[in-house]
Amino acid sequence: MHIVYLGSGEFGIDCLNVLKDCEHSLEVIVTGPARRAGRGRGKRATAVCCWATANKMPFIETENVNSPEIIKKISSYEPDLIVVIAFAQKIGNELINLPSKGAINVHSSLLPKYRGAAPINWVIVNGERETGISIITLAEKMDAGNIAGQVKTEIQPDETAGQLHDRLARMAGGLLLETINKIADGTVVYTPQDDSKATLAPKIKKSEGFLDFRDSAGSIRNKILGFWPWPGASVLYESKQSGKRERVVIAMAKVVKSSSSLPVGTLDEDLNIVCGEDVLAVVKIKPAGGTLMDFKDFVNGRRVCPGDIFIKIEE
Repeated sequence: MHIVYLGSGEFGIDCLNVLKDCEHSLEVIVTGPARRAGRGRGKRATAVCCWATANKMPFIETENVNSPEIIKKISSYEPDLIVVIAFAQKIGNELINLPSKGAINVHSSLLPKYRGAAPINWVIVNGERETGISIITLAEKMDAGNIAGQVKTEIQPDETAGQLHDRLARMAGGLLLETINKIADGTVVYTPQDDSKATLAPKIKKSEGFLDFRDSAGSIRNKILGFWPWPGASVLYESKQSGKRERVVIAMAKVVKSSSSLPVGTLDEDLNIVCGEDVLAVVKIKPAGGTLMDFKDFVNGRRVCPGDIFIKIEE
């Protein structure tokens, strides 16, 4: 089959490698335009554009994939199938209906659960034990198309969103190729989603990473894992001795079963943070503008002591 790929995010790179080497023909890649990023605010091409350049694949950069000009360009490749992964643009019906075999999307959750932009983060934040990859047809409603393929995996106990992202990306390639082969030979089975079981995984705001130690230590730990490496689980550290405050990101922590009469956010005698339920033993921490470090090094460098406090950042 002749395949056109629509995507911008790094999540699809493993799938692109699979498509490049399979028996089907990857004709062209459509991706978003370069955008300003980083401290220098220089323009940076998408991860997919960089892959296409490195692999000498034809590509189209566009702000609007539904424009008549872009649809005409895509049509010239006579695609049998469109594959969409991490594209961040809504695709109109004219483009969906263009290929003879339609269009499919690779989504990083077990649909119908976690429809939306950030399923990998929210499955961890919500304490789910399993997730997976779903391949669906494109539909008018977001992530609501029929399921053409699905694979499950357990979420590891200390797995961060970044680690789960990379692992699911590697898993996706095999399922995608299997599904494409079934589409090609006519054996694919499309299963409608049960909309009554749908849950949402909306785009993450930076402020959602601001920790509140009135929550349980378990809930806070899930946020630490689910929001690493972005936006990070942020909080203000205040030294009782100096009164100075410093913004930090807690990158790794463990739940310790304990009760304390100290105010939430306070460091106890073991330098664990008192929470609404249990206490939190910080393992890794990243000061604002600094590098990731062991908490013991943070303690030694700043003379952290019991009674110091971690305070929620106000939006």
